[in-house]
Amino acid sequence: MLKSTLIRAAEAGAAVMREYFQGEFYISNKEGINNLVTEADHASEKAIFSVIREDFPDHFLLSEEAGAITMDSNYKWIIDPIDGTVNFAHGLPLCCVSIGVEQAGEMILGAVYNPFINEFFFAQRGYGASLNDRKINVSSETSVAKSCLVTGFPYTYLDQPNGPLEVFARLIRGGVPVRRLGSAAMDLCWVASGRFDGFYEHKLNAWDSAAGFLIVEEAGGRVSDFTGGKYSPYQPHIIASNGNIHDELVDVVNGRHSTF
Repeated sequence: MLKSTLIRAAEAGAAVMREYFQGEFYISNKEGINNLVTEADHASEKAIFSVIREDFPDHFLLSEEAGAITMDSNYKWIIDPIDGTVNFAHGLPLCCVSIGVEQAGEMILGAVYNPFINEFFFAQRGYGASLNDRKINVSSETSVAKSCLVTGFPYTYLDQPNGPLEVFARLIRGGVPVRRLGSAAMDLCWVASGRFDGFYEHKLNAWDSAAGFLIVEEAGGRVSDFTGGKYSPYQPHIIASNGNIHDELVDVVNGRHSTF
């Protein structure tokens, strides 16, 4: 039942996205001048909550707009009602619903749905990952220099050693193609499906990566923090890859790579 509820919840959020897309809706700002939230985000969140609450009224909910709705449950739903809100607000179809389900601290289910390009990514721990019900796998690239990578940038710049611009410059000066989609959930799914070989970002929240990181792992990839250690969506740093380039990409992000 968890799986069917997850799928229906993602579809409910996506239906709201379709309804509002390229229409007129209210937009406001959170922290950072372009960190947007729209009435579509809130409406999508409401639709998702309604589906989950109908089946599991006692489950913990953690969502980007509502925050934590704490319940005494081993199950937690981690929800981004629209990942890529800036894209959505500007009529760019690179945005999605992202929902992860955690049981006793372990992510067990993940769904990411972009209704505008009709791509529904799904993973269940131990059962692999799929795109529109077809099994997906990460790429086989073995070198960062030959990889196509993707990243994102925080709304408030992190002034730190090996910060977002420094790592980006290091890669592009070395001739490595690095893209920016504006949706971390899609970035992760596109690593999982082999379109990108790796992804890194300096500042994410749990709802940005909860579903996507499981999808990468179940597609045969590897996800870690910036040290290469075990990944938790409750800390900000992420490196996801096909596994083959992972250690090298960790070195690049930390400024230890000297072959470019």
